[in-house]
Amino acid sequence: MSVLSARLLSQLLGEWRGAEATVAYTSLADRIRLLVLDGRIPLGTRLPAERELAFALGVSRTTVTAAYSVLRDADFLRSIRGSGSVARLPHSSPLAPEEARPDVLDLTKASLPAYAGVAAAAIRAAEVLPAYLGNSGFDTIGLPVLREAISDRYRARGLGTDPDEILVTIGAQHAIALVGRVLLSRGDTVLVESPSYPHAIEAFRDAGGRLRPASVSSEAGWDVNGIEQVLRRYSPTLGYLMPDFHNPTGLTMPDDVREKIVGLAASVGTTLIADETTGELAIDGPAHALPFAALGSGASRPILIGSVGKSLWGGLRIGWIRAERPIIQRLARARTSGDLGTPLLEQLIVADMLREYDDILEARRTQLRDGRDHLLQALADRIPEWTAAVPAGGLSLWVGLGAPVSSQLTLAARNEGLLLGAGPMFGIDGAFERFLRIPFSHPVDDLDRAVDALVRAWRTVGRFSLAEPGYAGALV
Repeated sequence: MSVLSARLLSQLLGEWRGAEATVAYTSLADRIRLLVLDGRIPLGTRLPAERELAFALGVSRTTVTAAYSVLRDADFLRSIRGSGSVARLPHSSPLAPEEARPDVLDLTKASLPAYAGVAAAAIRAAEVLPAYLGNSGFDTIGLPVLREAISDRYRARGLGTDPDEILVTIGAQHAIALVGRVLLSRGDTVLVESPSYPHAIEAFRDAGGRLRPASVSSEAGWDVNGIEQVLRRYSPTLGYLMPDFHNPTGLTMPDDVREKIVGLAASVGTTLIADETTGELAIDGPAHALPFAALGSGASRPILIGSVGKSLWGGLRIGWIRAERPIIQRLARARTSGDLGTPLLEQLIVADMLREYDDILEARRTQLRDGRDHLLQALADRIPEWTAAVPAGGLSLWVGLGAPVSSQLTLAARNEGLLLGAGPMFGIDGAFERFLRIPFSHPVDDLDRAVDALVRAWRTVGRFSLAEPGYAGALV
């Protein structure tokens, strides 16, 4: 059973106190509940003792005792003899109660609906499948036809790649976790962007990595000086970056910054991982010409993570790792301790669809442009005090709220039937309470419904004014 220290929980809680009129224990219980729902407190984690948490937060033990009592009554905590208070979700369902309700709009995932051609591709793949039924079906490397198709894609983008430099995985998250598990030893340092993809942060922590953040902001981009300081001071084993349509900010790393970071990493022996999951989801023009790994060579060449979960459909659990042969061989040897291969039918579906991938990306570009522009205008009209840079690609807006109330707002939105990931989900130790990620990849009707819910939730947060519908505000 994992144990959450009072110090770490206090960091995750951030500015947890609500409005002055809100009872302290209620605000504390609400914030802990959100941390459980968001997954920032994993299920089965033992929370700190009441006295320890009270000391860390600078409140009375009575306040913590009352908050824990509220959470137990709501079935978010259970008491286990000898283990204290353990995080859980109400009922026996693996889903949070809100997610199980059909009337709830779930925007916690930045993803597109399935591409229209998935079903037809599945039929074509099923017709090819009999040719593969004579073997065991346990494929831990990837079908040659798919690895060749992925290699062709890299070559077309300017990065020479052979099929044996590709390992097909069960989605991008599996790829990230596999790289972390194999290349990290417990206590190794990992450079990560801040904010960043939450599940990558979890994967590196699970592998025993010590995370060292470097800032990425809509205003200033990548903090190159901060990255250089982390690299020179700690010589991280790994560095995890999203250089193209960064999640959640939507930024693209400039060429000169790419070159400098690759050179710095090579000089200290850091292996860079570039997550290109959203890398080809350009909206306002073509994606970056060269894959990030084209800047390195030999052992210093960055590892690339790819996936079709964002472009084709999240239900196609196909991702891949592009790396030098020795790393691919090492990953392939270690993989079987965690899984026994990638499903063959899904590989055949993706291999089929990669033949028309440019056309698919063009169609997705139109969908994403419509959703982005619609959401920007709706927020400008309804909540003009919020700000958001206009991303040139990707799937979501990184919205500045103007006040550290993201978790409070997210809780209020749940009461309005809208699920969103609070800003601190994308940081380390409770940062980004002033931000909220809102995907624009969902249908326009859902986006309108989401904005309506956010307007109602924003009113309940208090102390903030709202323009009347039709007010012509601006998001920059």
